[in-house]
Amino acid sequence: MIRDLFSEILNSVRNNKLRTALTGFAVSWGIFLLICLLGAGNGITNAFMKSSDTFVKNSLVVYGGYATLPSNGYKTGRPITLDEGDIKISKGPEFSDHIDIVAPTSNYISTNMVYGSYTIPTELIGVTPEMIEIDKLFMKKGRFINPKDMADSRKVVVLSERHVKGLEEDILGKWVTLEGFSFRVVGIYQHNEADYGLEAFIPYTSAKRIFSPDNKIGRMSLTFHGIHSYKESMAFEDVYSRRLKTYHQANPDDPNAMWIWNRYNQNAQLTQAQSIISVGLWILGLLTLVSGIVGVSNIMLISVKERTHEFGIRKAIGAKPASILSLIIAESVTITAFFGYVGMVLGMLACEIMGKTVGASSVNLGFTEIRMMDNPSVGLDVALEATLLLIVAGTLAGLAPAWKAAKVKPIEALRAE
Repeated sequence: MIRDLFSEILNSVRNNKLRTALTGFAVSWGIFLLICLLGAGNGITNAFMKSSDTFVKNSLVVYGGYATLPSNGYKTGRPITLDEGDIKISKGPEFSDHIDIVAPTSNYISTNMVYGSYTIPTELIGVTPEMIEIDKLFMKKGRFINPKDMADSRKVVVLSERHVKGLEEDILGKWVTLEGFSFRVVGIYQHNEADYGLEAFIPYTSAKRIFSPDNKIGRMSLTFHGIHSYKESMAFEDVYSRRLKTYHQANPDDPNAMWIWNRYNQNAQLTQAQSIISVGLWILGLLTLVSGIVGVSNIMLISVKERTHEFGIRKAIGAKPASILSLIIAESVTITAFFGYVGMVLGMLACEIMGKTVGASSVNLGFTEIRMMDNPSVGLDVALEATLLLIVAGTLAGLAPAWKAAKVKPIEALRAE
């Protein structure tokens, strides 16, 4: 019986090739666009989330700024530079309920790394051992700065893999020249897409002793705990920044006196944006699917009208309404399932191509590079669920025409042209 049913469906498709092809195209196009949209959305959000995954989420990075509001007799335009006092405040009892690690860095020094005849532009920075935890650096070779390096103010350096990219020999353990001083290479870290990968790290104490013996620092990175919402994070940032501004005799309400990169809030905003993008793309994709479903319904209505005479004959010779109902629904499901599967396969193939073309490119923002997309794909479970949804919708779309065909009276059907 099933064989006869599919034989009739195949015969109907053969007799209406153009109509079936147009209906199938609408269905395939709908599922194809849905998967492409979801894949592109996943790729974009993955790229942004990956760029933010190179540091601890519960952390702040603090920089000095410029006074744009008068305070304590000082005029506007005064530079606010961080110093050792900011470290003392951050590590003190005032913020001990939240702040865990405080990692200062020295001021950046733009220089060149020289190794024999090899020269490459470099940003030289003095850091503490905690930086590897806060910024999630991954060591490819060797080690990072350690407490012994700090205690002895050693002349050691950790380079990026980009520093050694053109070298034919292993530079680990060798001596390189930075700003006229020799440093021994103790580690090579993996460059990530959140920076240029041209930073060379030396012990913070060495940088202070050699290049800037005053109490000034470049920036502070710190981690915190006990904060569980965007609102709490903003409140903590406000109290903390006001305290530092007061220490520098700046107006606590001056938004430019201190610049704070709140990574917790950035991650929360990216997560929210990811959800909005995902919902928006699903809505667009489902609206596209609706067009295919409407196409199936219209085709089934036309098919029922054209075959009214045939259904009348079937009923006159004893065919039950259930058999006519099952025939129309089966035809609707078959068309939807077949072309939906084709659209799903093509959509996943398009995502693969997207990943190898657009996903391989990046955007230069001036201070960093961000990949356009990262793994722009859709899980097989999502693709199958979308296709199943389309099949169910196709079944419902064929239900009304099928019910209409099953209710037709034989005498009226035989009179139909």
